[in-house]
Amino acid sequence: MKVAHDIATPGPLAEALDVSKIRADFPILKQKVHGKPLVYLDNGATSQKPQIVIDALNRYYSTENSNIHRGVHFLSERATAGYEAARQKIKSFVNARSEQEIIFVRGTTEAINLVAQSYGRTFLKKGDEIIVSAMEHHSNIVPWQMLCEQIGARLRVIPINHDGELVLDEYRRLLGEKTKLVSVTHVSNALGTIVPVKDIVRLAHERNVPVLLDGAQAVPHLKVDVQELACDFYAFSGHKLFGPTGVGILYGRSELLDAMPPYQGGGDMISLVTFEKTHYNVLPYKFEAGTPHIAGGIGLAAAIDYLAGLDWERVAAHEHDLLAYATSALSSIEGLRIIGTAREKVGVISFVFDHVHAHDVGTILDQEGVAVRAGHHCAMPVMQRFGVPATTRASFALYNTREEIDVLVRGIHRALKVFK
Repeated sequence: MKVAHDIATPGPLAEALDVSKIRADFPILKQKVHGKPLVYLDNGATSQKPQIVIDALNRYYSTENSNIHRGVHFLSERATAGYEAARQKIKSFVNARSEQEIIFVRGTTEAINLVAQSYGRTFLKKGDEIIVSAMEHHSNIVPWQMLCEQIGARLRVIPINHDGELVLDEYRRLLGEKTKLVSVTHVSNALGTIVPVKDIVRLAHERNVPVLLDGAQAVPHLKVDVQELACDFYAFSGHKLFGPTGVGILYGRSELLDAMPPYQGGGDMISLVTFEKTHYNVLPYKFEAGTPHIAGGIGLAAAIDYLAGLDWERVAAHEHDLLAYATSALSSIEGLRIIGTAREKVGVISFVFDHVHAHDVGTILDQEGVAVRAGHHCAMPVMQRFGVPATTRASFALYNTREEIDVLVRGIHRALKVFK
């Protein structure tokens, strides 16, 4: 689902999408905050959950709760079947070749750390180079910095231009004989930029360099096909995809995962343990030590079921309309500057004022019932690139409306009056 092209010009509403019906599926949206209807525009941090996901969690804990894989009783077999069915749905959702390529983790952060510590410490050495971009979330910077400190590798950074787009010519220049891994975001959490990841992957693969894509912000908005992208690893979190917190996915090409050692030790990632030697389990269980977030996996599958029931072309048109409408409305506010004006964007708008701090704007908006994010968004290098300490970020989802953007705009005007 791509949100791009003529962003500053809102078109007609995506009338075919019944947004009121979608909103009815999300019970939290019915509440009031400070006596005013909740306007939830912090979807980049976490999305809200449809009733089908809440019901799946309740059903698991009410009727299926048991540990998986090792039990022979009814509840264990039922829970195991639900958990592995979830893996199959996620495999289809990203179009992996096999469910063995789908590793359950706690979230995008753990997925990236897994690759850094398992693949990185095994196949990289002193003097090797890892390429990231200047728009990465801290979760796609710090694990690589830690790896570089451990093995003596070097981190190289693709710069971004003033619109918040990667400078591909600089990426080409950075790629070299020492490059052993590339790890970039698919969509920027701070700017909304859609990165040309197919080009990133193609150029890296010309040098036989593997690529990890951070898809945390992409999966709620774009159709992700890991085979089409041709990436080697793809990471995302359930809670940004209308699913539960504490569960995420690492996709990896099976030939790479097979060659990687386990990331953690413990139950379920073994086939045989003696005091002399441990034999590791097959994929994907080799990377799934201990009792997993069973309910989270089942809840994530329910979220995917929910999304599968929507017309994604209509959802895409609606989200594009929201971005265009909000861009136009916010651009008309005197003194407001949008940070990140890439041509290819999802529904994220970060903005600043010269004389009003982002936290102050966010505080006043909260009093109006509007939930936004204020701060550096775990992307401090982005803030440094644009010379700002923080931004206010409004991030949209399929259940948001133009009317909510109008409330946002009115709230911003109130904030400007308060801090005049």
